[in-house]
Amino acid sequence: MAVSSLMVPLGTPAPDFALADTSGSVVRRDDFTGAPALLVAFLCNHCPYVRHIEVALGETLSGFPELAVVGICTNDADAYPQDAADQLAAQAKRAGWHFPYLLDAGQDVGRAYRAACTPDFFLYDAQHALAYRGAFDESTPGNGKPLTGADLRAAIELVLAGKPVPEPHRASRGCSIKWRR
Repeated sequence: MAVSSLMVPLGTPAPDFALADTSGSVVRRDDFTGAPALLVAFLCNHCPYVRHIEVALGETLSGFPELAVVGICTNDADAYPQDAADQLAAQAKRAGWHFPYLLDAGQDVGRAYRAACTPDFFLYDAQHALAYRGAFDESTPGNGKPLTGADLRAAIELVLAGKPVPEPHRASRGCSIKWRR
């Protein structure tokens, strides 16, 4: 079922995390201290909304080498085996993602960020204060709108320039996070 992001208040601090990536290495939020901006993207392999943007997301992010990026999969991989570590690693390779792809098996990080859907984007400034939350662009599977990454790209450019991202922000729309029951 498609849902929209919760639109967490701007200025909210980035919750802490320490999660293993698809190869087992632990990545922490504080590993990105000193970066001019941090993008935390809640993603997964099985969702058609993520699949729709995955290659364009990789292409968009490759234009911002100074941007710190992590992908996090919070979905219950027992119920959704396409979201298991090996499948996420294959997705990252297929999509051209060069950022750590983390597994939130306990789902605590997804809850702390108030992630609601995949994809769900949270862009933080250099002080780890939320500067943008919202959509990649207006394209979704089947709506016929071009896949541009315009919303996220514009937000990244502004945050990297030290400027605020004017509201309103378009909410992300995608598959609901698959929480354990």
